[in-house]
Amino acid sequence: MQLIWKLKIWKDTRGQDLIEYALMAGFVAVAAGALMPGVSTSVSTIFSKIQSVLTAAGG
Repeated sequence: MQLIWKLKIWKDTRGQDLIEYALMAGFVAVAAGALMPGVSTSVSTIFSKIQSVLTAAGG
């Protein structure tokens, strides 16, 4: 009887999708964390340029 329960648990794949999504979300988070320092400087430069253009246009 215990062998039957072990086989049922072994074949149960209901939680498999959740684990795959969690691993994918973790991978995306790590990749985003690795890319953000380089992106943040360029975004800051772009906003500084926009600010200087708006300041020049307004005054």
